[in-house]
Formats: sequence, structure tokens, C-alpha cells
Amino acid sequence: MTVKHTPMVQAVDVWKSFGNLDVLKGIDLEVMPGTVTCIIGPSGSGKSTFLRCVNHLEKVTAGRLYVDGELIGYRERDGILHEISEKDAAKQRRDIGMVFQNFNLFGHRTVLENIIEAPVHVKGQPVAQAKERAMELLAMVGLESKADAYPIQLSGGQQQRVAIARAVAMDPKLMLFDEPTSALDPELVGEVLRVMKDLAAQGMTMLVVTHEMAFAHEVADHVVFMADGHIVEQGAPAEVLDNPQHERTQAFLSTLF
Repeated sequence: MTVKHTPMVQAVDVWKSFGNLDVLKGIDLEVMPGTVTCIIGPSGSGKSTFLRCVNHLEKVTAGRLYVDGELIGYRERDGILHEISEKDAAKQRRDIGMVFQNFNLFGHRTVLENIIEAPVHVKGQPVAQAKERAMELLAMVGLESKADAYPIQLSGGQQQRVAIARAVAMDPKLMLFDEPTSALDPELVGEVLRVMKDLAAQGMTMLVVTHEMAFAHEVADHVVFMADGHIVEQGAPAEVLDNPQHERTQAFLSTLF
């Protein structure tokens, strides 16, 4: 008997337009639970826009996006989509962690306060419990000694590791990473990727927009190459990165290696 698993992310003919500009043009994608999917491609291909649609930070123009079987951002009645309230959208986002390029930490709060903010005020966790969990996560990212520091006192790599800990503190079922190392100095990239590798090893479902091909090769279960709003090619890292079939993928990778 075959057991059918619900995809953690399922995109069905997803379009996103800004005015007359079509940024996503019919994206179909499945991300299975416990896997790491890396999305690669040139700037302007729609990678980050797609990621932001997954948690309804951007509203899809057409198509449907599901996370763990639940339609994101909309309710469907009689085949017609009705946008849900911002309050209900925020509830959906509780289960979807997101790490941005530029950290987005609260500058006026300490590292510890940044991490416990959402668990306490969104999920209603007792402060003592949230602090205990936060310290566990800071140990995981190698920053236990920085609990009382402010973001301005940290390097970019340290800030990004705090941002990851903050997202994981909500115990999300899915983690989205939008080029998490692109704003970092090269020598700081490795420390962030190490934390992401640890998360992947723990079975976290991850959808990662990245330019780090070595990371995609080593950690991803699935690599998606996007260009001009389309998924051009997708498959195992060894297929897409080492033996790309489409000339657009070949041209892109040739600029990197």
C-alpha cells in the first residue's frame, strides 16, 4: 500500500503581476515535508517574489498556493477565491518562518528580547519558557554569550544567526530563506550556512532562495532553476547543477563556475 504524503508547499499555476509586469508566470512546484528545496536563478527571475507569496506577504494574481494542505491567503467557495483577513493571514504565518536578506531585527531590543517577542506576544508562551527556549536556540547558533547584546553590537553573520533563531523559536512547520547570505561579507557566510545545515539535518522543511551553489549541492534534496518568471528546470542537485539539460540553465551556471 502506498502512503500519500501531503506536500508541505504546493504551488498550482501561480501567477503574480505588478501592474502590467508578470513576475511569476504559472509556477507549479511541490516541496515535500522534511526536505530542502533550493531555488536558484538570475536576479529578476521571480525567486524572492515566489517566496513572499508562500506566506502571503505578496498576494498571488492567479493560481493557488497551499502549505501543509491549507490554502494560503484565501478561502475557496464555489470555485471562487476570497481573500482572508489580515488577522487570519497572520495566523497562517505563525507556522511559516521567514529569514530575510537584511536580518530585520528590532534594534532597540536585546538578542534575547528579539527571540522571545513573537512566542510571548503571538503564541502566548510564558516568558520563562520562551527565555529557556531562546537560550537553547542561541546555543544552537553559537551565540549564547550574546543574549544581552543589541543588534548593532553584532556582526552581520551574528545578526543573521539571531534572525534564524528568532524564526525557529515559533516552531514553524516550514522555513523560508530569502538569500540569507547575500548581504554578508564573504567570511561571514559560512557561519550562517552551518546553522542552516544543522536545521536541515534536524528535518526542518526548508525553501531557500540562494546564490550559494555549494550549499545547494550539499544540502538540497531538490534544486529549482527559475528565469523570467518560469521554472525552467528542476530535479536533484546532481542533475540540475552538474548536468543541466536546458541551455538557459547551462548559461546561468557557466557564469558561476
